[in-house]
Amino acid sequence: MTRQVVTRALRSVPRATILSRTGPQSSFPRTPSFRNRAPPSSLTNYTSFTRNLSLSARRLKEEKEKKDDDDDDVEERKWSTPLAKQLAEAISATGPVPLASFMRMCLTGDIGGYYTGAIEKSDEQNRDQFGAAGDFVTSPEISQVFGELCGLWYVTEWMAQGRPSKGVELIEIGPGRGTLMDDMLRTIQNFPEMAKAIDAVYMVEASPQLRTTQKNLLCGEDAVMIESSSKAGYHSTCKYGNIPVVWTESIKSIPHDPEKTPFIMAHEFFDALPIHAFQLVEVPSIPPSSTPEDSPVSAITTSGPKQPKSPPGTTGPTLEWRELLVSPTPPGSTHSSLRTPPSHNPHLTPPPDFQLTLSPSPTRHSLHLPELSPRYRALKSSSSSRLPEGTPKGAGAIIEISPDTYLVSTSIATLIGGSSRHPKPSPRGAALILDYGPGDGSVPVNSLRGIRKHNLVSPFAEPGLTDLSADVDFEAIAEATTNASEGVEVHGPVEQGWLLQGLGGEQRVEMLAKSLKEKGAEKETEDLKKAWKRLVDRGPNGMGRVYKALAIVPENEGRRRPVGFGGDVVM
Repeated sequence: MTRQVVTRALRSVPRATILSRTGPQSSFPRTPSFRNRAPPSSLTNYTSFTRNLSLSARRLKEEKEKKDDDDDDVEERKWSTPLAKQLAEAISATGPVPLASFMRMCLTGDIGGYYTGAIEKSDEQNRDQFGAAGDFVTSPEISQVFGELCGLWYVTEWMAQGRPSKGVELIEIGPGRGTLMDDMLRTIQNFPEMAKAIDAVYMVEASPQLRTTQKNLLCGEDAVMIESSSKAGYHSTCKYGNIPVVWTESIKSIPHDPEKTPFIMAHEFFDALPIHAFQLVEVPSIPPSSTPEDSPVSAITTSGPKQPKSPPGTTGPTLEWRELLVSPTPPGSTHSSLRTPPSHNPHLTPPPDFQLTLSPSPTRHSLHLPELSPRYRALKSSSSSRLPEGTPKGAGAIIEISPDTYLVSTSIATLIGGSSRHPKPSPRGAALILDYGPGDGSVPVNSLRGIRKHNLVSPFAEPGLTDLSADVDFEAIAEATTNASEGVEVHGPVEQGWLLQGLGGEQRVEMLAKSLKEKGAEKETEDLKKAWKRLVDRGPNGMGRVYKALAIVPENEGRRRPVGFGGDVVM
């Protein structure tokens, strides 16, 4: 049933509709790419970056004193980027900062963030983040078939939810160049009833440069983009059916309307959300004989000193989470002195400006974030199965937690299923999340990466010019989503290859290949087949296996599974 219906739907797309991914991005490198490849089989543990915090502080103090005593002609330390200098000045004033703060500044900071102007202001000509000439290649840039199948997935959800004749919203979070949304909209035009039901397209994008790129693709270069004084965001008109297109910087800016049917896409968005990193350490307990039971040593929290009580008679060490913080590397550091691993290609960047240091005492994040979920609390057990095989358990265990993942997941769930604050009597809509990370429920560890020109580099080298990313915790998304709204349920994650083939991708590729052969375009036919094979490759590092898909749909007690997740097309 599914294959036949999907095949008929695909046949409704004109055979002449074959997009050429021409330009610099058409020749895709085969080197490991941050957003088109499996993570390396072995990543250096955070401990390879970790330095003792007090030692680093002492070195910095000694270097400063030495500098003050030197002659005035001694040059000040040269930082690799303007953002690196700004970060170093902030850290010198406040002390080491959380990894999440460092990532946020590097990716979306007002001055020289990776997505907010650093590359455009660099000396590297004709370079952006995307394509063979950039740092990474995404699935929509590899083949038009990816976006077409994603668009078709939303068509199947629209059908399953009663084919609403109005109130449909298409929402993409982190839309890149806009290629994916363009392919989805073009595909949906072949289903006129759904196309007419679309009230608006929302693009959640923080980068002014990318907003302009998206507007040019979706609306045309001559289209006007205006900033609304009455509504949040920027507005223009789509070239497909004069649909309003609205740009916002946050998903929270999208209005909650119980009569709307939001179809939400998050492709390679969650991997760029800032993370906090924590290491489990042994700390000595206070013997009852030396410290009164009601007044043990306190820890500083956001609300003041916290007075934990030690169990009577406890004398052995206890386990406690400590945060890994970012601080500058010592002046004069080299790749050798910092032990930059070969997997980080030290020949491609100058020595890292920063490093991770272990906080000597609890921080407000280490006291709070690992207590958010039973999954994290269970990690203090040395027998916990929540960590990937081969990683330290108990003392020495390192985990990554993204608070922003919880916030965004909550917003997605509320838009679809409603909440006590935003009631939605009849949940409607759907979300499709595609990203990479463990699909077995384990907590990501040691996954922070930097990417330059399709190669892994140190995430602490050249801030603002290096893309940063970490594995996505799909279990955390599912947990946050179902906790936020009783009106949704979650399916997956499933491998990307499974999803795309379940949507009839093979048939679509065969259809396009036949059309190309009829035109004598042998090379284009071969490129099309290679691109498809790359998207569904289930080898150890293949995109079809490494990338996972998660679906969020209205709660129906599991009676209907989405297409690609074990379900069938509902006509």
